[in-house]
Amino acid sequence: MLPFIKKLLSVFALLLLWSVTFAHARLPEFTDLAEKSAPAVVNISSVRIVSGDDSLRQFFSPFQRRGGPFDDFFEQFERFFGDQAPTRRSQSLGSGFIISADGFIVTNNHVIRDASEITVNLLDNDTSYQAEVVGRDAETDLALLKIEADRPLPVLEFGDSDQAKVGQWVVAIGNPFGLAHTVTAGIVSAKGRIIGSGPYDDFIQTDASINPGNSGGPLLDMQGRVIGINTAIVASGQGIGFAIPSTMARGIIAQLQENKMVQRGWLGVTIQDLDDNSARALGLTSTRGALIAEVIPDEPAAKAGLRSGDVVVSINGQAVVDSGSLLRVVAQQTPGESVKVEVMRQGEKQSFTVTLGTRDAERLAQRGAPSPRAEDQETSLGVSLRPIDEREARAMGMTRPQGLLVTAVEVESEAARADVRAGDIVMEANQQPVNSVDDFQRVLREDATEKGVVMLLIRRQAQTIFRTIPLE
Repeated sequence: MLPFIKKLLSVFALLLLWSVTFAHARLPEFTDLAEKSAPAVVNISSVRIVSGDDSLRQFFSPFQRRGGPFDDFFEQFERFFGDQAPTRRSQSLGSGFIISADGFIVTNNHVIRDASEITVNLLDNDTSYQAEVVGRDAETDLALLKIEADRPLPVLEFGDSDQAKVGQWVVAIGNPFGLAHTVTAGIVSAKGRIIGSGPYDDFIQTDASINPGNSGGPLLDMQGRVIGINTAIVASGQGIGFAIPSTMARGIIAQLQENKMVQRGWLGVTIQDLDDNSARALGLTSTRGALIAEVIPDEPAAKAGLRSGDVVVSINGQAVVDSGSLLRVVAQQTPGESVKVEVMRQGEKQSFTVTLGTRDAERLAQRGAPSPRAEDQETSLGVSLRPIDEREARAMGMTRPQGLLVTAVEVESEAARADVRAGDIVMEANQQPVNSVDDFQRVLREDATEKGVVMLLIRRQAQTIFRTIPLE
């Protein structure tokens, strides 16, 4: 019996040795990567002058709220002291990385926003430089700085974030909480994350530890290439950080380096995602694509013949999955460039050539909505409608009255669940103009009943949107 036990113990020992050796063989080694990459990562200190009552308001911000006890105090303070209110220096810390030996540095826009002084500190902590802002892009939170160094600087190269895979190892280097050159490691947790920070959200999510002060620092693959720029965290979460993908950042940084500004392509449409009901109303079998809610007059899409209700499915052969992907694809194009736009229109695919304009964030003017009044007719959808009058049309910026005003929506109706609201203007039902309640009821009888849904084109303040109501 004793020999058997000895053999069994020997087998267990071999298995344990094999498992430990195998585990160590699979664990990555970060020391070489950190040693080679860290010198190109910088600490960025920016100073902003907070003047007048802003300084005081920030001091009292923990206690301040609308209708709070300090409202009268602030009003009196501004009235009597005005521009003589005290000023203070507000300092913020962040990270960045060098992309050229002559001193171009990438960071986040929020790290240096409104800064009066920007100081860049290199790894040795004995060398610091005053930085100049070359350009910035608030919509993607990227900025490009330049320092004048007396020697060639170490650099990091951009990698291809499109090739990054969920689960692969990544390394973040930065200055969390002002602690210089901290290296953390983790994996790519997800790609294509939308966190509501801007129109071009497409973040890499990672569990590599990212904290305040890491903003602007690099997210590196195991070859030391930058596949992301660390930019955001979830304050209430642990192990959840977000990085701007390098494929997006690279083109923006190139534009900033060459032109000191970013120009994006512009179609001249408002868009939204498709849901199952909207796809059914349009005779489509898939919700892939971006639904055009409004074509702005005299803009590129209108000139090319695109219409409200078209569903964009590709740009220059690149698939459009949803409204976000359409925004990103168009933004990557050069203004003045002609692109091939494929749409689904009434169940058929059609192609258009659109010469893109230049996107301007201030392009869309705000338009007010008219106030509802009681002269309405209730419909079977749980909404009450009436035509708008001349005065209301002028308030909406229309040359003539068109559409129906929603004056009331029943609380538990399908219309309410579809987010139809009192004050909306219904311009079309199932892509047919409706200027009277009779027009609307006819569409319900002749078209919507057969499809089982009615899709409304709605004008809501500064937006034109679709809302789809099932007729069950």
